[in-house]
Amino acid sequence: MTLSWTVAGAVLLGALLHAGWNTLVKSSTDKALDNALISLFGALLALPLVAGLGLPAATAWPWLLASALIHVGYYIALTQAYRHGDLGLTYPLMRGTAPLLVALLSTLVLGEPLRPLAWVGVLAVCGGVLMLGLSRQALDAPRAVGFALVNAGLIAAYTLVDGIGVRASGDALRYALALFALNGWLFSGMVLARRGGVAAWAYARQRAPLAILGAAASFGSYALALWAMMHAPVAVVAALRETSVLFAALLGTWVLRERFSVRRAFGTAAIVAGAVGLRLA
Repeated sequence: MTLSWTVAGAVLLGALLHAGWNTLVKSSTDKALDNALISLFGALLALPLVAGLGLPAATAWPWLLASALIHVGYYIALTQAYRHGDLGLTYPLMRGTAPLLVALLSTLVLGEPLRPLAWVGVLAVCGGVLMLGLSRQALDAPRAVGFALVNAGLIAAYTLVDGIGVRASGDALRYALALFALNGWLFSGMVLARRGGVAAWAYARQRAPLAILGAAASFGSYALALWAMMHAPVAVVAALRETSVLFAALLGTWVLRERFSVRRAFGTAAIVAGAVGLRLA
């Protein structure tokens, strides 16, 4: 399998959607609760579609359940990473490390060794993502860094599991819908219970329109990635998808008025070069 222009375009569109809903979270006053609402609305949007379209093939069910279990750990680690560190630190660390782990494991698990140029592309994307996000504040937040690295391993794990699962199902849309219908409840329930019913409900009413948009963007992003994994190596898709951090940096500059520093410029150049390398590999 190779990365065609069609597949690359789908992954980049998914990365833009991913950056969009993460920018919504970054702009909020309660990032954990916003993540919970997006997760909950994602499940609520997926359930009626699962009822209408049906479940994926039975061969995909073990992988769906395994992914759902891994996502439990992912959401717990995500909450702890955000609790102990800023989104600007933890998010790039998680997203920049995970593709490298996927690339290392995909050869052993999926039998998909990467070509040398693809390895250069993966390393460039990972390096650029880390450059965009990491700074000296990492030394001041060791617990946040620890949880972020644990989460990188969990992201790599569910990426590989879902890559196998979606290929077993043969239907990216049904697989993605079933996955979102399963995944949305635990993390959202944990956060909503901690916040208390009255306070959470008031915040949810205020943020519901944006959370629904975020849920739709989150689903679209991952559904496109799952479809791409059916047509290209999982490690290549995982790396290219992390261009979402580049889009998030650009959106942060335009929407949130964040400063576009020299470090961000170098990180951007590395991600772009890596994406080109992945396409040409």
